[in-house]
Amino acid sequence: MKKPTPAPEAAADTLVVKEGEGAWTPAELAEVLTELEEQRTHSLGIVAEQEDELSGLMRDSGDGAGQDQADLGATTFERDHEMSVLNNEREKLAQIDRALARIEDGSYGVCESCGQPIGKLRLMAFPRATLCMTCKQREERR
Repeated sequence: MKKPTPAPEAAADTLVVKEGEGAWTPAELAEVLTELEEQRTHSLGIVAEQEDELSGLMRDSGDGAGQDQADLGATTFERDHEMSVLNNEREKLAQIDRALARIEDGSYGVCESCGQPIGKLRLMAFPRATLCMTCKQREERR
C-alpha cells in the first residue's frame, strides 16, 4: 500500500526551520521526499525478502528430529537474525510513513520531545528524524 507523496511546492512553505536557516525550498523538500521514497521502496523489498526467508525457515524447521544440537542452534540463530532484520525494517517503514505524514500535516521538522525545530541539515541528512540533536543525545544517554 503506497501512501501518496505530498507535493513539495505546497508543503515547503509550511515547514518549521531553526533560527538562522532559510525556509524550505520546494527543491530541498523534493530531495527529502525522494530520499524517503527510495528508503521506503528499499525497505519494502527487504521486508518481502525477509518474510519469504523466515517463512521457509519456519516451514523447514520441523520438530528437530534427526538434527544434531549444532544444526538446531544454527537454525535458531538464523531464524532469530531474520526476525531481527525484519523487525528493524518494519520499524524503518513506520518511521518513513510517519515522516511522510508529518510533511503532509506540516509538523515535519518539529522535535517530538521538546517542540523546537529539528533543523534542515539534520533532516536532509536523516529524513526520518523526529528529535532535535539535543533530545536525541539525551535519549541515547538513557
